[in-house]
Amino acid sequence: MELSDANLQTLTEYLKKTLDPDPAIRRPAEKFLESVEGNQNYPLLLLTLLEKSQDNVIKVCASVTFKNYIKRNWRIVEDEPNKICEADRVAIKANIVHLMLSSPEQIQKQLSDAISIIGREDFPQKWPDLLTEMVNRFQSGDFHVINGVLRTAHSLFKRYRHEFKSNELWTEIKLVLDAFALPLTNLFKATIELCNTHANDASALRILFSSLILISKLFYSLNFQDLPEFFEDNMETWMNNFHTLLTLDNKLLQTDLVSNAIQFLASVCERPHYKNLFEDQNTLTSICEKVIVPNMEFRAADEEAFEDNSEEYIRRDLEGSDIDTRRRAACDLVRGLCKFFEGPVTGIFSGYVNSMLQEYAKNPSVNWKHKDAAIYLVTSLASKAQTQKHGITQANELVNLTEFFVTHILPDLKSTNVNEFPVLKADGIKYIMIFRNQVPKEHLLVSIPLLIHHLQAESIVVHTYAAHALERLFTMRGPNNATLFTAAEIAPFVEILLTNLFKALTLPGSSENEYIMKAIMRSFSLLQDAIIPYIPTLITQLTQKLLAVSKNPSKPHFNHYMFEAICLSIRITCKANPAAVVNFEEALFLVFTEILQNDVQEFIPYVFQVMSLLLETHKNDIPSSYMALFPHLLQPVLWERTGNIPALVRLLQAFLERGSNTIASAAADKIPGLLGVFQKLIASKANDHQGFYLLNSIIEHMPLESVDQYRKQIFILLFQRLQNSKTTKFIKSFLVFINLYCIKYGALALQEIFDGIQPKMFGMVLEKIIIPEIQKVSGNVEKKICAVGITKLLTECPPMMDTEYTKLWTPLLQSLIGLFELPEDDSIPDEEHFIDIEDTPGYQTAFSQLAFAGKKEHDPVGQMVNNPKIHLAQSLHKLSTACPGRVPSMVSTSLNAEALQYLQGYLQAASVTLM
Repeated sequence: MELSDANLQTLTEYLKKTLDPDPAIRRPAEKFLESVEGNQNYPLLLLTLLEKSQDNVIKVCASVTFKNYIKRNWRIVEDEPNKICEADRVAIKANIVHLMLSSPEQIQKQLSDAISIIGREDFPQKWPDLLTEMVNRFQSGDFHVINGVLRTAHSLFKRYRHEFKSNELWTEIKLVLDAFALPLTNLFKATIELCNTHANDASALRILFSSLILISKLFYSLNFQDLPEFFEDNMETWMNNFHTLLTLDNKLLQTDLVSNAIQFLASVCERPHYKNLFEDQNTLTSICEKVIVPNMEFRAADEEAFEDNSEEYIRRDLEGSDIDTRRRAACDLVRGLCKFFEGPVTGIFSGYVNSMLQEYAKNPSVNWKHKDAAIYLVTSLASKAQTQKHGITQANELVNLTEFFVTHILPDLKSTNVNEFPVLKADGIKYIMIFRNQVPKEHLLVSIPLLIHHLQAESIVVHTYAAHALERLFTMRGPNNATLFTAAEIAPFVEILLTNLFKALTLPGSSENEYIMKAIMRSFSLLQDAIIPYIPTLITQLTQKLLAVSKNPSKPHFNHYMFEAICLSIRITCKANPAAVVNFEEALFLVFTEILQNDVQEFIPYVFQVMSLLLETHKNDIPSSYMALFPHLLQPVLWERTGNIPALVRLLQAFLERGSNTIASAAADKIPGLLGVFQKLIASKANDHQGFYLLNSIIEHMPLESVDQYRKQIFILLFQRLQNSKTTKFIKSFLVFINLYCIKYGALALQEIFDGIQPKMFGMVLEKIIIPEIQKVSGNVEKKICAVGITKLLTECPPMMDTEYTKLWTPLLQSLIGLFELPEDDSIPDEEHFIDIEDTPGYQTAFSQLAFAGKKEHDPVGQMVNNPKIHLAQSLHKLSTACPGRVPSMVSTSLNAEALQYLQGYLQAASVTLM
């Protein structure tokens, strides 16, 4: 791809199309750019465009496209092709800093992010000039440039706050400090001077203060390893200063400084060695009265967010990201103080809670904020230990939570007007969520219809909290780990529950509300058969919603729960009536076809999982509608996206399980394509296990004659991978495969194919792989496959009894008994520890497993063998009958005493002996 005007013009046109709201125009443009991004000079064309284009929209679009390109492709992954040629990498690093600093702020931020991504991979070893180039820019005097450098440096160095201490980390920090510390200090001093010079210029101060904040962040990152000691030596002084600051009544307390100061006190007061700083009753009373109570109140900014920015309010409140708010800081301080001073603090606040509730009772419409503050105080006092999943797990016994719930929470929720006092409604519903483990079940059951009623509230916060509370209640566990609420207990409300949940999705601001969709999913899961009469209507609504959001997927959690709800609809209905699968196919396939044709990348892995679930529901053969799709599933472009791989493999396995004969007859020309997929997957350390899943299905289900001509080549590929890049994960998968092969085609066939590749290779595989490594196999089904396969090698392979392989017979038996009786060997070589965790290119659409599309564990030897130990005993008995005297002799002379004792136990359990 040449750096030519013609290519720049073409790129400009396609970038314009990616901004078009019409998916028919936008998606083909996105696909084109994806198809050419592997070409040399593509990133340089983008950089040229954002530098020279006269169209600001195109410049910004090019910068975003470039950043996303770097995210997807910069990292070099072992066993994967290098997606950016070396010449482009060198050119990008040579030009990007200058380009970033000379660009407008909107573009500067995108390029700064790109530099950070490159720096994470290449700095300092592969990008030694980066620091020098950035430091030199401090001399420019242009704070647009300086702040660009500082912002980039911050994104590069902030990871030092979270890294484990190591010599490598300290070496890198020292390198940065040697180059950066003095220039940064000088810049700090110069900026302070400029602040004095421009003390009366608000616009100048705004820029200078942003520089000082960035410098402070850099100072914090570069000194993080030592700062805690500095604070600890001066803790009493810091504590007194913050306490004094927080009891002042001036305009300074309108700033974020307040929440940070309160958080500081909260973190100090819960540490045992600072307990003495808070023991004085006057200190405690002062903090409670003058710091906590004033900062518990619902402020004008909170009210504005509640009404006008509900989504952000909910995220901050429910997900705990409101750490920088005064109210959250005050709640944390209450909890911190209660750690050592629970009695005194509870006593101080009890009077305040009663006083606030009395004020509310005098005039609720005017004084509702008093009750809101009272509920927050009670919540903070009572919450000793909390998790998002389980709510409060440990409560303050001095607070009667049930009495407060019955007296002060339920009355608000029983009001017929769901739109009255929305903040108090939200408080009450949140109280249920938080204290669901402390409030008796009978009171929670009373609250369920009230929560369903509040799904109709106009307030986004109220109906979202109602949905979230229902979802949390439906996941609660009772005795024997069963759900606390049974389907029978919720059944009286099923129709109004489902109606109100789906209606809530039509309320303004909640068309893609993830909490509502999660509640729909959880309701389906709890109610099971009770929802079947409503499924025809519900699946229509879900399909319409799927079609709507597929135009522009923007809410990943909402989308995930929507697909989970679809899977539950299929599972529940088809369990009762398998023939109903065709109704789901009719409802879903048109939308699925549109998603696949428009290449909606976020949804494709989900579509494949749902199709697998549908296909697995068919008991006999594959319908023609699926067979028409089969060739398209083998297209290489689908397998380039790592997020597609697990779902595609699962779908191909479903094809093989349900229609291997159809594939062998009607699509025999596609078998090389199927094996080509296996070959691609097996070459990757990240995806080799997926390759084995596919291969195992081919071996188990395909007719022998259809794969016979490919068998030797399959083994050669596997041996090449073993030789070039052996990992524990690969060996475990390889062991399961060869034992499944042995079960399917016979022990002699396995020996012959090994020795057909290379003389005596069978013995080498036994001695070097099977015997020493079998203990590493994990999983009950996997162990069972290996046990049955090794039993066949011991008892159904003549060369094991009368050739040079005979010397391996007893060690093989010993290893099999070890597989049965010894702990699994889960050791992994040091160099492999991170392979399974992160060995895939970053930033691609990740695979999201649908829990309710989950595949049932399949046991390929389930009908043949129930107990593999009994099966071993019976097989050894049969072998000894065929050659009397030999088996007992081999066992008694070579097997160690412990293994022999276990074997005798198997023989006794099977009621057989060795002849």
